[in-house]
Amino acid sequence: MSSRVSAPGRSRHLGLCLLLALCCLPASHVLAADPDPGEPAEAWLVTYGPGEIYWQRFGHNAIWIRDPRRGLDHVFNFGFFDFAQQNFMLRFLRGRMLYFSAAQPAREEFAAYIDENRSIRAQRLTLTSAQTEELTAYLLREVRPENRDYRYDYYRNNCSTRVRDALDQALGGALSTRFGRLPAEQTWRDHTRRLTAGDFWLYLGLEIALGAPVDRPTNAWEEMFIPALLADAVGGMEVESGDGMVPLAPEDVVLFESSLATPAAAPRAWWPRYLLASLAVTAVIWLLCRLAGPGMARGLARTWFFVAGTAGLALLFLWFGTDHAVARQNVNLLVFNPLWLWPAVGRGTDRLALPLVAVFSLLAVVLPVLPPHQYTLDVLAAFLPLNLAAAVALRGAPRS
Repeated sequence: MSSRVSAPGRSRHLGLCLLLALCCLPASHVLAADPDPGEPAEAWLVTYGPGEIYWQRFGHNAIWIRDPRRGLDHVFNFGFFDFAQQNFMLRFLRGRMLYFSAAQPAREEFAAYIDENRSIRAQRLTLTSAQTEELTAYLLREVRPENRDYRYDYYRNNCSTRVRDALDQALGGALSTRFGRLPAEQTWRDHTRRLTAGDFWLYLGLEIALGAPVDRPTNAWEEMFIPALLADAVGGMEVESGDGMVPLAPEDVVLFESSLATPAAAPRAWWPRYLLASLAVTAVIWLLCRLAGPGMARGLARTWFFVAGTAGLALLFLWFGTDHAVARQNVNLLVFNPLWLWPAVGRGTDRLALPLVAVFSLLAVVLPVLPPHQYTLDVLAAFLPLNLAAAVALRGAPRS
């Protein structure tokens, strides 16, 4: 992501941009000059790149207000949560997690993201004085103790959608009007896949837990749950002014460039790696069972069916027992089927396991291509061979 400074705003803020660029040194922890008391208030959209921790994979954003009259040089951020929050794990499991908003001095905020080696992109917004005042007043209300908490949703109500909605309100609905009618280039699942592809287990875990709702077509407005996409939308938008149409973000600068790899623009087909891993595990277990005897094959098969069946109960809980709307209508239940607990613990079920698994495996392959359509290639590649191998092992291994 490179700096882009348009000609209309270059002369006015060249000094500020140069100072920001020169001060982006991790050791100094100084990223911006104090606002000049004579300067008018400004609003900047700040976008942070992905980090290395799993909850940082999607990036982050905030709104930076520089208002000398109010004594503000603060970044308003909707992305805070607290592990020490009461009933944190229970809220997380039930889909009722609370996030909160807060404002921090810009220098402290930017220094923290530089310490995490996350890129920082800043875009100055073309807002009237009245719009800037309205945006600032809204943000100040949102960080008050009685207003700061909100029910977090990964796709519909997160740090980026809150920033999007605040900007849209200040712009009189211009963002939603323009982008609400444009179809999204990718689904929520596509974005989730491309941004988590570097983490083998996180990627696979989300593929198992997310159901058909994340595969539905969306519009560009909904797609802005990704901070970088909101930044790109703002960067390419124009608004009306006294001089006609002008860029909404006349200045677009990178304050800090991360050394982390840039996420792919589109998801890749990762199912072959999961298929190879599954076949490799199956082959190793088969060799071990050849050495240890058929009793081991039967025991491992029952163990796998117990694990897969229990995982199926967890998927049912996510669907019917929580507020995780994106975990509903999940056809992965055909792969992680609670019925697998029957051959895992039941007696006289060994010969029934293979036809049972075969039928549900066929359904698992066919149903995702029918409405509402769910992408399941990674899950099928990773676990269908294990299900079939376990069923064959129960059918073919002699009884102890």
